[in-house]
Amino acid sequence: MSAVVPLDPRTSDLGRLVVRCPDRPGIVAALSGLMAEVGANITDSQQHSSDPWGGTFSLRLEFHLADLAERRADLEQRLAALAGEWQLTWRLTEASHRPTVAVFVSRTDHVLQELIYRVRAGDLRAEIACVVSNHPDLEPVAAAAGIPFHHVPVTPATKAEAEARALEIVGDVDLVVLARYMQIVSPEFCARFPERLINIHHSFLPAFVGANPYQAAHDRGVKLIGATAHYVTAELDAGPIIEQEVARVDHRAAVEDMRRLGRYVERQVLAQAVTWHVEDRVIVEGDRTIVFA
Repeated sequence: MSAVVPLDPRTSDLGRLVVRCPDRPGIVAALSGLMAEVGANITDSQQHSSDPWGGTFSLRLEFHLADLAERRADLEQRLAALAGEWQLTWRLTEASHRPTVAVFVSRTDHVLQELIYRVRAGDLRAEIACVVSNHPDLEPVAAAAGIPFHHVPVTPATKAEAEARALEIVGDVDLVVLARYMQIVSPEFCARFPERLINIHHSFLPAFVGANPYQAAHDRGVKLIGATAHYVTAELDAGPIIEQEVARVDHRAAVEDMRRLGRYVERQVLAQAVTWHVEDRVIVEGDRTIVFA
């Protein structure tokens, strides 16, 4: 069993279309015309151009199309034809689809608990397929939510073997979330989930990369602490940023005070980033992201 709640049946005919292509006049007209041809009603539209003169155009549409599941193949065929003319890369999803998520944790539970709560509340339309951890501490948390828990110990000598085992466990999930998983994953692991691997780092990146950022922030006497959710790449804590938030501190804050306050920031930032990802609101553009929030 996994953490999932029934989806509102009214979403069964709702779809999302995400498009990227070289920017030039007529793209929006072509796409909206296609939607009109098939009888789809566009309910939300957001777009961005990196540069109107030779840049990249990005678009996210939400639409309603009666009997979407049955008519999806026809819509995809029409989009493929349009893609050849406009050099489109595109992704079509149905709102009724719940992406599967594997959550990696170590010993702290606050971000895992937040994800579980949002799934149950219906705020995060995803299915937590499993929890993987290098420690056994959070097995009761997963068990209480009916989520399979896998303890995969990691030591310097067994790191490669442990990672291979973890990859075997998660299989072909749609998204992997590192929810305060205190291990560095390999470039091979990152390559397995391009733009589908999200980490929460407990600092306002690019400040205080790596381990013990709250201690580093305290040592520098910062007045703001923060958290960053980002896609994971081979370079440590350097992937495209999805969401960030900060909280104010002053000279009286001890390291433990920062950690305590930071936990609230971390859980909000990661949950928001995961929500945006599963709702197809994030587009990676080089080292940056476009977020249609």
